[in-house]
Parts: sequence; structure tokens; C-alpha cells
Amino acid sequence: MENQILVENYSVLSDPKLVWKECLKIIKDNVPFITYNTWFLPIKPVTLENSTFRLEVPNTFFIEWIDEHYNTLINKTIKQVLGYDAKLNYIVTEDNSSPDPSATSQLVTGSEIKPAQKEDVLFESYLNQRYTFENFIKGEGNQLARAAAVAIADNPGETSFNPFFIYGGVGLGKTHLVQAIGNRINKTLQNKKIIYLSADTFTVEYIEAIQSNTVNDFSNFYKSMDVLIIDDIQFLIGKEKTQDLFFQVFNTLHQAGKQIILTSDKPPKDLKGLNERLISRFQWGLTADIQPPDYETRIAILKKKSENYGISLPPEIVEYISTNITSNIRELEGCLIKLLANSSLNSKEINLELAKKTVKEIATDRKVVISIEYITKTVCEFFNIDENKIRDKNRKKEIALARQIAMYLSKSLTKSSLKTIGLHFGGRDHSTVIHAFNSISEMIETDSSLRETVSSIKNKIEMSVG
Repeated sequence: MENQILVENYSVLSDPKLVWKECLKIIKDNVPFITYNTWFLPIKPVTLENSTFRLEVPNTFFIEWIDEHYNTLINKTIKQVLGYDAKLNYIVTEDNSSPDPSATSQLVTGSEIKPAQKEDVLFESYLNQRYTFENFIKGEGNQLARAAAVAIADNPGETSFNPFFIYGGVGLGKTHLVQAIGNRINKTLQNKKIIYLSADTFTVEYIEAIQSNTVNDFSNFYKSMDVLIIDDIQFLIGKEKTQDLFFQVFNTLHQAGKQIILTSDKPPKDLKGLNERLISRFQWGLTADIQPPDYETRIAILKKKSENYGISLPPEIVEYISTNITSNIRELEGCLIKLLANSSLNSKEINLELAKKTVKEIATDRKVVISIEYITKTVCEFFNIDENKIRDKNRKKEIALARQIAMYLSKSLTKSSLKTIGLHFGGRDHSTVIHAFNSISEMIETDSSLRETVSSIKNKIEMSVG
């Protein structure tokens, strides 16, 4: 009987159609019926090779929509069916009547788009091909950063802008700009080894290298890059061992004249908790900020994006959205995508009334996201302690308690894995998170004062997103 089950499972895991059928069963239970019919039924399985599952989608708008709304769901589902190592690619076929993957198409890795090739590329840069200088709208708030980025793309490692450090708020185009540098270099200097990743990914990979005793291979790999692009470098705060290794990588690359590009939500001098020697090196090159887009830039962005989708929005709609969505580019693009979705899903004409309804929905959705960082900040404010202390090895009673409460709330209020939560508290093991959660759970059963404290912090967090 066991052999029969194994054979059946092997059959499912080797047939792309059967795999996608299993995935659809899970997805169907997690999305509304109309969403399932509109966005998931049109997707077709193509190939399944070396844990890489390729799906065919009708057009690039599907990728935009799925990436924005269902990226987590679809990736979790693929990994649930195929295993942790599973990777997902999309193929956008220009002639949808031809399901042959060798037909004229585009290959999309995650949200990455590039010409499909018969042979897999051994080195993956993880650059999103949609991020180019051509579709990056220049405005007053990003002039310096963009001009420097173009200069670096034309002469990587040979300008005084090394490292190149860009900072600014969420959704202002930092990721777009640094990946545009990588894509320009990839196009003009194809012999260069370029890699893009987040500081979180770098940390996770480093921990896995420690566990598998391959730290030297890990370090040598990044030291071999010609262009290293690290997004959200602030997430190295509190991760001392990762900072030490990154310091070595940074020094090796900089001394060899290789290009280093970093992004952050703050300028280097404000990255409290980051090693001083790293902060000093981040200031060696050029530091440039990106500010929220002004009205004229928002108008230009909306016009450009709508043209990319093959539609021409009436001036009054463009002006209305630009006047009411002002905080960042990501929210502006999200409003446009939601407007197109509201129109297509409900078969409604795009007019000012629909635009007003969409902007109202965006405004309703605009809230503080409950994240591990936000929980940590709130807990530290409540106890009046420095955030860095909660991440280091300090064993003082009040700090240890605050740390356990922050871990408890992170597990209770977010969907983050135990491993991710542990990483945010100084690279601690998942077992430490479990211990903290169980300890606080037990204590609030018998300690009314602690129960009131945890409840008060939790209410403050939840009210902030309400």
C-alpha cells in the first residue's frame, strides 16, 4: 500500500498538469470564486524541471496583478505541493494559441521578465527586467540619485560614487533605480557578474551557510561579484555576525574597484545599531536621497504606466488620482492597477466615478502594517528601552522580558516564520522564539499585571492599523 502511495505521489510531482491541479485545489479554498475564475483558471502549466515550475499566463498584466496581490499565496502553494526548493517561473506567450514553450515568449522568474532561452543560465542576477531607466520617471525628488545611477551604469566601479547609497521612504523608487543600474550594465557589459538581493536574504543565506559549513563558499561567491546591489541594508541592524561578514565582502570588492550599491530607509548616520566601521564605509562614496514625487511627477508616472497597459486615461482622472494619492509611487501604481482591475472584473467603463471609488478604497486600505519591526518599536517605546538592546545579548531582566513579549506578539500578530522572527532579534534560533511564546503564554495566565501589560501593548498595535 505504501509503495502505491509513493508511486502516486511521484506521478503528481513529475507531471506539471497534475501539480497545477493540486495547486488549484489549495488556491480555490483561499480566494473568492470570481478571483479564482478570473486570475487563476487562465494560467496553464508548461514544464516542471529541476524543481522549477513554469506557468503560462495570457499577458504581463497578469504578472503585475498576481505579484501585487497573490504572490505569497501562489509561492506558498507551490512550495507546499512541490517542496521547499521549488521555484516558480511565468511564461508570457505572445500567441496564446500556442502552448509550446519554444514559441516566442517571455520568461518571468518571480516578477522578473527576460527573453526565454532553451538553456538555463547558471548564474542568476535576480534583477527585474521591468526596472529600467527608460521607465523611471525623473522628477525633482530623484534628480541627483538618477543622474548618479546613470553615471554608475555607464562606468561601474570607475566613478567616485562607490559605494552608492540611496535612502528614502517606502515606495519611492529606490529598488527600481538600483535595479535599472544592474539592467543597464547587464545589457552593455555582459561579462560583468551582477547580483541583486535584500539584506534579509543575505542574512538568511549566511545562516544557512553556517549550518551547512559552507561559509567560505558563501563569502567567496559574493566577493567574486563585479556589481553587488543590496536592498534595505537597515535590516542588518542587530545581526552582528552578518555585519562582520558583509564588512569583509565590502572591503574585498571596494579594494578591487568593484561597484557596491545600497539602499536604506535612512541615511548612514541614522542607522543606529549598525557597526560604526560599516557606517563609515557607506559614507565613502555618494549618499543620495529620494523624496516623494511632486504633482507633475505623479501626473507623468500615471500617464506612463497607463500607456504601458495600452490605455489612455482621461485628463480629469489622471489629475484626480494625482491630487489624492500623494505619499509614494507604489501607492500611485497600486491605485492604477486597482482601477484597471475594478473595470475589468466588473465590466465597468473607466470614468471619474470609478476613479473616485478606487481612490477611496486605497485610502481605506492605507494603514500601518503590523510588522516585526513595528511590534519591536512599540514594545521598546512602552518599556522606554533602546531597540538595539532588545536585539543584542543583554540578559537584564527588564530587557529579556521586553524581548520575549516582542517575540510573543510577533508570532501572534504576524504570519512571519519562527526563523524570520528569530533573525529580527539578533539572529536567534527558532527554538528561542518558541520558548519566548510559551513562557509569555503561561505567565499571562497567572500574572494579571503582565497580562494587562501585554494586552495594552497589543491594543496599541492593533489600534494603529485600525
